[in-house]
Amino acid sequence: MKAVSVLAFIGLVVASNWLTARYGLVLDLVTAGTFTAGLVLLVRDWVHETAGVRWVFVAIAAGAALSFVMASPRLALASAVAFTLAELADLAVYAPLRESGRKRAAAVSNIAGAAVDSLLFLTLAGFPLWPAVAGQVGVKWAVSVLPLLAWVVGRALLRHPVRT
Repeated sequence: MKAVSVLAFIGLVVASNWLTARYGLVLDLVTAGTFTAGLVLLVRDWVHETAGVRWVFVAIAAGAALSFVMASPRLALASAVAFTLAELADLAVYAPLRESGRKRAAAVSNIAGAAVDSLLFLTLAGFPLWPAVAGQVGVKWAVSVLPLLAWVVGRALLRHPVRT
């Protein structure tokens, strides 16, 4: 599971950067990579659980390095800086909260990571900050929290089957 989580994390970082470099701002609200960037936040928590904090830092470094290969220098710098600081913010919130519940920790930490990533990336890459930042944060948080919600509901349904 450790290798799968780390590779999924790095693969989603590559996908996020490729989508943004290829398609830029879509619907005037979010960059194309926003949808996969939200999953990066959730998968970072998965790396933390399956591989440990050391592997989180390895995956963050690999993702940041790959950011420089994926796009123009300005977009690559914006992506690497925003991505690295957002993942560190996510980790800083997730680690102390995980003892009180991993799902709660993931949901709350993903808000922090999404906000840091969106503000920094849009500013450094030269995209319009408003109203794009609200769309970016909202989409990233929704994309990272919806799988958690589906998992919680699915588990509850399996524990308490519906009787006809």
